[in-house]
Amino acid sequence: MSAARPVDRAALVAAALPALVFAGLLAAALGLLAATLPPEHRAQVWAAVEPNLAIVVMVWFFASLAAGVLVHKAWVRFAAAPGRLAERVRVLLSADPAAGATAPGQDDAGLALLDAGEGVSEDSIALTAAVAALALQRDALRREIGERIAEGSREVEQEKGRLAALMAELAQSVVVCNLDGRILLFNARARLQFRALLAAPAGAGATSPIGGAEPIGLGRSIYGVLDRRLVAHALEAVQQRLARGAAHPSAQFVTPTKSGQLLRVQLAPVKEPGPAPGTGSPPVLNGFVLMLENITQEMAEERARERLLHTLTEGSRGSIGNLQAAVELLEDPGLDAPTRERFLGVIREEIGALARRLDEAAAQSASALEQRWPLEDMLGSDFVAAAVRRLHGQGGLAAEAGSVDADLWLKVESYSLIQALLHLATRLVQAYDVPRVTLRLADAEHQGVRRAQLDLAFPVAAMSTETVVGWETEPLQSDEGEASGTLTLRDVVQRHGGAFWFERERARQEGRFRFLLPLAGVAGVAGGAGGAGEGAMLEASAVLRHDSRPEFYDFNLFAARAMQPGDALGEQLLADLSYTVFDTETTGLRPSEGDRIIQIGATRIVAARLRRQETFDQLVNPERELSEAGIAIHGIRPEMLQGQPRLAEVLPAFHDFAHDTVLVAHNAAFDMRFLQLAEAATGVRFEQPVLDTLLLSAVVHPKQDNHSLEAIAGRLGVTVLGRHTALGDAMVTAEVFMKLVPLLQGMGITTLGEALSASEETYLARLRY
Repeated sequence: MSAARPVDRAALVAAALPALVFAGLLAAALGLLAATLPPEHRAQVWAAVEPNLAIVVMVWFFASLAAGVLVHKAWVRFAAAPGRLAERVRVLLSADPAAGATAPGQDDAGLALLDAGEGVSEDSIALTAAVAALALQRDALRREIGERIAEGSREVEQEKGRLAALMAELAQSVVVCNLDGRILLFNARARLQFRALLAAPAGAGATSPIGGAEPIGLGRSIYGVLDRRLVAHALEAVQQRLARGAAHPSAQFVTPTKSGQLLRVQLAPVKEPGPAPGTGSPPVLNGFVLMLENITQEMAEERARERLLHTLTEGSRGSIGNLQAAVELLEDPGLDAPTRERFLGVIREEIGALARRLDEAAAQSASALEQRWPLEDMLGSDFVAAAVRRLHGQGGLAAEAGSVDADLWLKVESYSLIQALLHLATRLVQAYDVPRVTLRLADAEHQGVRRAQLDLAFPVAAMSTETVVGWETEPLQSDEGEASGTLTLRDVVQRHGGAFWFERERARQEGRFRFLLPLAGVAGVAGGAGGAGEGAMLEASAVLRHDSRPEFYDFNLFAARAMQPGDALGEQLLADLSYTVFDTETTGLRPSEGDRIIQIGATRIVAARLRRQETFDQLVNPERELSEAGIAIHGIRPEMLQGQPRLAEVLPAFHDFAHDTVLVAHNAAFDMRFLQLAEAATGVRFEQPVLDTLLLSAVVHPKQDNHSLEAIAGRLGVTVLGRHTALGDAMVTAEVFMKLVPLLQGMGITTLGEALSASEETYLARLRY
């Protein structure tokens, strides 16, 4: 909806001034005549004027109108233009040359600083050219200073980058927070871990959250996903240990997640260097590091071991008692033969029961060990090359690589698998004096599942199946030909969830041992993919699909001031607040008549920086038809909304994304009306303050007629991209808002409360939907 054009009261007064002057002069003349002429002369004058009174009034009216138009044009030309010029100059003074908002050239200064077609005088154009020249000089000085600052801080940024890269490559989930719990760095592993733990049911893999919003983000509170009391208790314990002189204190706790997983959290302090100034006390904390591990599977395995131990102890207690009683009775020399045989049967039964329990315990233990077997991703060609290096020269054996699929990635424990190959090669040399072996690797399908097919080929020899079974079940031999422990080739194959057999190929005159091994990124092929403690498992391929560098880090948040208990939100500085800038696309423009939201897009501003990667973008099924007029604007067609979540599912996720921030929108009354009407159906209520760039533009530029998003962006040097998409408009609105903040500060509007009060006083604040 469009708003009425603002009334320039000064221009109206200037236009009405001639009429008031003429009316005053006429009234003064009449008063003078009334005071100086005798009554008979006044009557004569009135008799002469009365027939022409209409002509006198018309002359007065048209003279006043002509004079008013001339005065109004003069006002616009000589009085209003400097006001508009002042507004545009303030924009130039607050422009950031690093962001591309530099001053215009002198030749087009008149068009850049004043709107064309409004009677701009030559003096005003000359003045704008001078202002533009000064702005250009200012920009040049800024750029020079900026280059020097950038040169001086490059080394610091490199150190930050190294630290960030190091944390990104850690296999463990790591989150760094300031003392207020605001997240200032996290690695990709932590993001995926929290997504899996909080968004997925227990035992399921990670799924994409509604809107693409992550459970954690830069500048957001860690207390949105972890209990504040647990973290506070751990921090208190760390501070106590620091006070006692501990050099590297840490604390840990275990907490359940929404999906029923168990998370073990280790907390370590981030300390200011050196002791507190002038006190000799321990270093002052300015943040903490959280290292997180999902221990759901580990705890389940621990409970399974406890049950196994209980079965072995309590279940065997009765059998041992029966055995002891039977043995004591068998020692009786007078025991008859049938009774003796009966007791011997009892002994045999109890021994069999004990043997079965031991076998079951051994099988469960082997299964648990198999599940904990650490398998890692490895390029197949790298594995073959490593195996050839180990095999070559073993007992005079020549080893070579045959055909190898260079694109295959294996999921293996490479050391034990190479030991198995070495065991087979050693046995071939010892038993059959085989001169050479060849390793081949290919992609294959076995029982409907893709596997890696690894062949150890050698010149054919007369080999029995019993010999192969014996080699498969005996302990693996070391390089020196001695048994290296109890691990067998069969154990290695089973713990990879694979298969192994021997076959001959008469056409090639060769025999080969064939292994079927799991491929990286193929679900359900390895019995023990991953180590213990991964619960909602995160495959390596899921991590590799994301940039390994941390996507969010801002060490300046260490110094960010958090709101104190006694603070009022309205008294917070605009520069200190965190914002969620959002926009909606709807089925129409009448929320009270049944139009609904079909898309929500949002981004965040934290520590006075736009976080472009912190976004919320979600289509919404409105459960009603779309109008062709609306489709022409936003381009969202009905088929795009099929299968999308309903608003009742989307709004809680958006509410979590915007939690603990100030909302910002352009023409926010429109968007907020849709959210308010959805409160009853969704139970979601947005109670945080809302700033409107439409109103803030009217505060900063009261003499401008157009406050559309495009017009404001054009005045402030913001590039408009993705218009009429929710996320695209939210991004533009965020950039506009960041440009408006310094202009508001220049007017003395520095706090949230002052910005809200100033917005409410604008004529645009009367808009209702």
